[in-house]
Amino acid sequence: MKGMRGMGGMPNMNKMMKQVQKMQENMAKLQEELAERRLEVTAGGGAITVAVNGQLEILDIKISPDVVDPDDLEMLQDLIVAAVNEALRQAQEMVNKEMAKITGGVGLPGGLF
Repeated sequence: MKGMRGMGGMPNMNKMMKQVQKMQENMAKLQEELAERRLEVTAGGGAITVAVNGQLEILDIKISPDVVDPDDLEMLQDLIVAAVNEALRQAQEMVNKEMAKITGGVGLPGGLF
């Protein structure tokens, strides 16, 4: 009875399904927590401050009046881009570290959770 050999694996399958369900619950909880986390990054020696949350949403951008020069808007734009990119990079790194705690380092396709 070749087909019956696989039946011995059912308890392991049930255990695995429970683990997956627990992981999904933990990930949902983490998503809620990440929405509440705030990360601030500065550029230009504090001239630009960008705040993001763990869902990679920009919450706030502060610009020091000292850096606003109508004759050099390009520098201001570059500082904003640098601060936003760094804030998003750090937020993504934070998310990845938290997800790795839940998944045990198992790589999941991007955007799965």
